[in-house]
Amino acid sequence: MSGLVDKIQSNLVTAMKNKDELTLSVLRMLKSSIQLAQVEKGKDNALTDDDVLVLVRRLIKQRTEAAEMYKNGGASDRAERELAEIKVLEAYQPAQLSDEDILKIVAKVAEETGAAGPKDMGKMMGKTMAAVKGQADGNRVKSAVQQYLSQLVQ
Repeated sequence: MSGLVDKIQSNLVTAMKNKDELTLSVLRMLKSSIQLAQVEKGKDNALTDDDVLVLVRRLIKQRTEAAEMYKNGGASDRAERELAEIKVLEAYQPAQLSDEDILKIVAKVAEETGAAGPKDMGKMMGKTMAAVKGQADGNRVKSAVQQYLSQLVQ
């Protein structure tokens, strides 16, 4: 087991002892997702912390989309619940990069790939997302890449 899985299990036990229903339900859902991913990967291949981070990001994205739909549908109480679940899940994400740090990475990737304008968006996104390794949301990276590439055209 990875260190992150151990931390999640430990926090799950703490949530049980503290009778923290929200945290407990979110961590049970996360643990279930981890177990499902482990079954899919096979018992001989243990999940890494990076695999678990991908699962956490996926669950955060699902909660964000659900909260948006609830909000649009007028179910603000359910949207609030989804947002509260996101806060619990975010505790297992690495520290997020600042916008300036993202722009520095984008500039470095552009230099490495020889990006010349908006037509290079695809190759820039792939390499930039690999470089940030979950430390920035894809939408923030996309904005930074678009901003950088649009400056090259001017």
